[in-house]
Amino acid sequence: MLNFIYYPVSAIMWFWHKAFGFVFGEASGIAWALSVVFLVFTLRALLYKPFVSQVRSMRKMQEFAPEIQKLKKKYGSDRQKMAAEMQKLQSQQGVNPLGGCLPVLVQVPVFIGLFHVLREFRPGKTENYFFGAPEVESFNQASLFGAKLGAWVTQGDAALRAIGTSIPNMLIVMIPLMIAAGIFTHITARHSVARQTEAQAANPQAAIMNKLMLYVFPIGVVVGAPFLPLAVLLYWVSNNLWTLGQQYFVYKRIDAEETAKREEEAAVRQARAPRPGQKPNRGGDAPEPAVDATADDSTPATEEAPDARPAKKPGAKPVTSKPNGTTPNGAKPTGKSGGTNGSAASRNGRSTGGGSRPPAARRGRKRR
Repeated sequence: MLNFIYYPVSAIMWFWHKAFGFVFGEASGIAWALSVVFLVFTLRALLYKPFVSQVRSMRKMQEFAPEIQKLKKKYGSDRQKMAAEMQKLQSQQGVNPLGGCLPVLVQVPVFIGLFHVLREFRPGKTENYFFGAPEVESFNQASLFGAKLGAWVTQGDAALRAIGTSIPNMLIVMIPLMIAAGIFTHITARHSVARQTEAQAANPQAAIMNKLMLYVFPIGVVVGAPFLPLAVLLYWVSNNLWTLGQQYFVYKRIDAEETAKREEEAAVRQARAPRPGQKPNRGGDAPEPAVDATADDSTPATEEAPDARPAKKPGAKPVTSKPNGTTPNGAKPTGKSGGTNGSAASRNGRSTGGGSRPPAARRGRKRR
């Protein structure tokens, strides 16, 4: 039924047994134990890229943490609505809430396959998927510190003595492996949960899975150890050791990448920012015209300089202004008001003092 799992698992274990059997001997317990350990390493190496993708997905969830806070304030009392809106938000962001639990879920079929293959190493069996009859016999005869890799404590003392071991010999190897498996399972689970974002922790499915990883799985390993072959305990310990090392390496690498990215963005923003004392260019604004520092600020640009005015002729009377706005000698201004002449003169760029002669001065010249 599950041959698509059993055959690949047995094939990988067969390969490593041949490799280490060439060094330690095919009947050696060390060769069989290392074949189980490197079976774990091979499978975890194949799952390395999916693990990195899951970590990046978890980091992406940090970007919409403010949206999670808004949903909590809006639907804090309605858990069902809160869960629905949370799933909708995660779907929009393209994030899987159970992404952090995927490595454990993927290892379940591998664990089942390994457990079944090891249980099939029974005396009298002529084959075990990729293993032939001589290899089945070699596995049954191999021992690790007096304990059989394919045996378990609950088989009973009589059955264990029949295959060349005993309960005390099994306990000497089983207890350290059992404790190590439980501790490492809890540590790896805690390390994974600590890296989860607020969005994952708020998801009900993820919260349930976190509790299973932190407490149920470690306790299950300790309680189930007497019912498991020693090779399965080896698998569990080596699997958690790999997970700890992989998490440390991957998280450190991704942290360094994100730090470098933030520093690069900060450098770009600093380069684009205006320098101290420089006005920011608002895009399309024409540059201000240059101002001559030697020009007199009180003199308009359209007014002629005083030394450019025409000189007064001999005999001309000076022009004086009267309070009623009339010109000298009683002549009335030609405009509607006294201010009009002044305005026109100002527009033409001439002043009333020397730019034109009054009518009285012209009449005096004709008489002479």
